[in-house]
Amino acid sequence: MYWVTPRHLAGDDGALAERIGDTLTGLGWRMWPTSRNTLLYVSPDGLRGAEWILAAYPFELGGLPVAWQLSARPHAASAMTEWNAYFTAGVPHEALADLLLALDACATPDVGFEGAEAVLTALGARGWLRDRDRPGTTATDPGFSGSVSLEMLPPLIHDADPRDDLLGWQAWAEPVLGAPYLWCASFSASVPHELVAAFASSLAAPGPVPRRRLPEGAEDRLTVVHRS
Repeated sequence: MYWVTPRHLAGDDGALAERIGDTLTGLGWRMWPTSRNTLLYVSPDGLRGAEWILAAYPFELGGLPVAWQLSARPHAASAMTEWNAYFTAGVPHEALADLLLALDACATPDVGFEGAEAVLTALGARGWLRDRDRPGTTATDPGFSGSVSLEMLPPLIHDADPRDDLLGWQAWAEPVLGAPYLWCASFSASVPHELVAAFASSLAAPGPVPRRRLPEGAEDRLTVVHRS
């Protein structure tokens, strides 16, 4: 077992489905297998959803298959979701779990009350740096191997707002400039900023995380704090 930093380069240890499934089960969310070979979790009030969709291979972000999709709706009977967030394989499960804890605790998960500054403030508190050219929309870790940025939405990112010029938070890890992404995440335009801030704060947390295996391509950028 390795204990490594930084978290955003630590990968998912090949256990993203299991770790997040355990988190959701612990929160009391119900789970159903679907006809598409996915696993759908729904919160007790029916307002929040999480689906393990890797087996269906719906689309890619940054050349990586999307593994988890989160969503929220204003009413349990609503046919349409208000927002969606997508995470590829390789995303650190600790950050996604902390996002789900924040989502579960929201009284109104479809509505946000903070501005975009909340995300950048959360990252700044963890030592991430604002981009010199885009200080109001982008932050990068001190090693320049991870970024969180407010960008035009990529294709296939669904939101209740149908306009095609919307901005949404995007996050990714790129161990070496120009190398393949380690993971990517995309939040549709209506995702509350405070939820993105919860994900970002966890992503940038300084403490070491345990891993049985180190992600390929990031080994040289990780610091092994302890080995057992």
